[in-house]
Amino acid sequence: MDLKQLEYFVRVAELGSFTRAAHALNIAQPALSRQVRLLEVELRQNLLVRNGRGALPTEAGKVLLDHGRGILHQVERAREDLGRLRGTPSGRVAIGLPTTLARVLTVPLTHAFRRQLPEAQLSISEGLSATLQEGLIQGRLDLALLYDTTLLPEIESQPLFEEELVLVQAREPGLQEDPPPPPLALHEVARLPLVIPSRSNAIRAHVEREMAGIGVRPTIALEIDGVHAILDLVAERLGCAILSRHAVASSIRPSAYSVREIDEPRLRIRVALACSATRPATLTQQATTELIRQLCGTLFPASSAPTPAAEAPARRGH
Repeated sequence: MDLKQLEYFVRVAELGSFTRAAHALNIAQPALSRQVRLLEVELRQNLLVRNGRGALPTEAGKVLLDHGRGILHQVERAREDLGRLRGTPSGRVAIGLPTTLARVLTVPLTHAFRRQLPEAQLSISEGLSATLQEGLIQGRLDLALLYDTTLLPEIESQPLFEEELVLVQAREPGLQEDPPPPPLALHEVARLPLVIPSRSNAIRAHVEREMAGIGVRPTIALEIDGVHAILDLVAERLGCAILSRHAVASSIRPSAYSVREIDEPRLRIRVALACSATRPATLTQQATTELIRQLCGTLFPASSAPTPAAEAPARRGH
């Protein structure tokens, strides 16, 4: 049985589509279909049912999918064990970060990764929590930091830290914020015109949930999916925003904004480290998980959350 053919089949079965699998594997779809068909001929079994909506595994395909995941994982573990003979884990780890955290974490994470895992490869992607969740399920990502969101059965997570959400407004010319403006109650924030992400965004969902808890709704001026675009619109005085302090501090012009705390209640959103619940973590992924936890504990010490051992995905795959 050819390992490449097995990898192709597993990816098609997981993504439910030859088109999506070909894109993820970066190969032509006819070549992918041919390799999967050769595997079916060798095993004398139809592994996938092809229809207008994609491709679903047959009963034989489901059996091979379970075995295939384990076989591919063992191959990766074998590569890692051989790499350890050279003194360090190897392999590739793909990590997804929300845009606001990517500006804070990418550089220190890359330095720490290269220092502790010099033989391994690191890939970092930015996106919304919903997009990052999809990446975990489809196998494009191994780990992802997600804002407070409803996790799916295919995903495991461990809490890392909490971020405070603040009101961001355009700063008046020449205004020196010393002392900073007093906190603003959440019901008062609800009356302000907000430039806010769409409903698929975890921060948007958190804000609406907290406002609903006190019987108010946000006043939506504009829906924009993109932190940089939101901040640009706030700078142009087209509305206010509710973002983390890091989003403002890591922006191109932090001095263009006035940051104000929100209370009654305070808005705090949890950040979790997530991984797939269906694919065991490799040793390199486990080492990266511990590295991320240590790094977040250093960068966000006041809000870091302790991680129960039973919840940590780093323990999977032993």
